[in-house]
Amino acid sequence: MDDMTDQSALIFAKCLDEKGGAVNHSALSEATQSSRPTWFHFDANHPDTLDIVGKTFTDIDEYSLQAIADEDARPRILPLDNGTLIILRGINHNKGDDPEDMIAVRLWVTEKRLISLRYRKSMALMKVSETLDHGRGPKGIGDIITSISSLLFGHIETAISKIDDEMDDLEARVVEKPDKQLRKDIADLRKSAILLRRYIAPQKEVMSQLRHADITWLSTKNSRRIQESQDILLRSIEDLDAIRERSQVVKDELVNALSDKLNRNLYVISVVTAIFLPLGFLTGLFGINIGGMPGVDDDSAFAFFSTILAVIVGIQIVLFKYFKWF
Repeated sequence: MDDMTDQSALIFAKCLDEKGGAVNHSALSEATQSSRPTWFHFDANHPDTLDIVGKTFTDIDEYSLQAIADEDARPRILPLDNGTLIILRGINHNKGDDPEDMIAVRLWVTEKRLISLRYRKSMALMKVSETLDHGRGPKGIGDIITSISSLLFGHIETAISKIDDEMDDLEARVVEKPDKQLRKDIADLRKSAILLRRYIAPQKEVMSQLRHADITWLSTKNSRRIQESQDILLRSIEDLDAIRERSQVVKDELVNALSDKLNRNLYVISVVTAIFLPLGFLTGLFGINIGGMPGVDDDSAFAFFSTILAVIVGIQIVLFKYFKWF
């Protein structure tokens, strides 16, 4: 591969000064000659990326190379003799994308080298890269891994808190003003929680394996930060489970509220129908055009008949109240 192709596939190469900063190299050949810990970040969308990575870093086996290039990579960790494959998932902050459409962070890690591939931008990786540019970033490979994981899981926790707040709002709306449209809102929140949990749950096991793995580039401090990341993931999973259960409860409350509203409407209709049933019978009876109808020649008959109807309505209301029908 020529240098121009390498540069277009390589997003950045940072050689750590082990004091919180890094030296940026635009040429891949320069960065690979450094003896310092180096972070290589590649664009997986480039058609030659796999060939470049495979030929430049010959210690990566074919299986691991295919795994970090998988577009639908699931969270997992695979410690090998020549390095460690780590795949994590983070919240999608890219414009126009759904947060639950989580971004895969693909990493190949050795004691002196970190190789990462991306199909879509990850805010966590970019933030860690920026801290190195400003001289206040990770000092080693293990620090980069723990910094990335901390940011990934912190963003996940924030996203779940937002979903929890939306669920609180839905609960209040169901109580105050139940509406059929709320069914879709509840279903969307439940779907978001399910999709997030799908990728978050496996990462708890990934961090647990990483913490207990016999890896030289992980320090005691790194292990403590990994444990904190585990706790964040555990809380996140518990919160997602609670959101799913709450969504079912809220949905049941909405169904009950809508049923009660429908029953009240039907009850009112039934009462009105009961009141006008005898009135309709009498008006129909006295509306027939045959001989012998009383009051046909009496001018006061209509007023008398209307009074009788009003008295009947009054008696019905009294009876309904007595039997507590309304």
